[in-house]
Amino acid sequence: MIDVRDLVYEYPTTRALKGVSLHVKPQTITALVGPNGAGKTTLLRCLAALEPPYSGSVTVDGRDTREAPRAIHALLGYLPDFYGLYDALSVRRVLSYAARSRGISPALTASAVEKAAGRVSLLDRLDTKAGELSRGMRQRLAIAQAIVHEPRVLLLDEPAAGLDPQARRDLSTLLVALKDAGMTLVVSSHILAELEDYCTEMIIIEDGLIVGGNAIKVRDADRPRYMLEIATARSDLREFLAGRPGVDVIEADEYHALFTHPRNSAARARLIKAMLAAGFEVSSLGESTKALEEAYFKQVGQAR
Repeated sequence: MIDVRDLVYEYPTTRALKGVSLHVKPQTITALVGPNGAGKTTLLRCLAALEPPYSGSVTVDGRDTREAPRAIHALLGYLPDFYGLYDALSVRRVLSYAARSRGISPALTASAVEKAAGRVSLLDRLDTKAGELSRGMRQRLAIAQAIVHEPRVLLLDEPAAGLDPQARRDLSTLLVALKDAGMTLVVSSHILAELEDYCTEMIIIEDGLIVGGNAIKVRDADRPRYMLEIATARSDLREFLAGRPGVDVIEADEYHALFTHPRNSAARARLIKAMLAAGFEVSSLGESTKALEEAYFKQVGQAR
């Protein structure tokens, strides 16, 4: 869906992107992570055809950002870190304006507004002024602005910044629903915990470069990561697990192992039974909740 080749972008005194190449698969949620100042926002703006690259190329759905920026704007939604809302307008009018500015005809605007508002759970607030909404609801409205024209690609820059825990959970649910509806999403953040619930791929950017050179798959719905702990050290833990059907060991020591395994309770039960029969004192086995964090630090550690 998105291809970037040898992308270089320069500000007057700084080279922000230093030959970035990456590929984003369709209908995925890709996390763009890295420290502040790494180049995340600059990269998103290049993907959104808002900044022309100094050299290299960016294509979205086969269209080059320099050759067809308007066509890319039509198929893409973009939520910047600092977004604007017309506080004096109602939610309905804010979305109507966004729809018309995106080329939606007057006859179809009302239905587009209601669909976008429904997706972000704002149907009951259509006649509320944007300035009267809470922080979380304003964020929902901003996302609704970005998706009112049914884009194929959605770029979000720090979408969970400032949200309370419930609003963050609602955001996670919304982004997964958009992916399931066919959208391709790229979500930028420097806080891994915000991305853990919904991202399936990760691109790490640091000092204007992609760490490791490409996207990393961090979650597979059919083969999740599991963390195992045993009570008594066994030097053969990795070897034993590697020999079991369906187990792919990611890392292991004498007490712990991280591995992928089919999401099947019967298969897990057989694995535990086999471990107990072999004398392993299994103290815990559960799905890993920090796949993104583990993948990030492993990749960054290797790069350094």
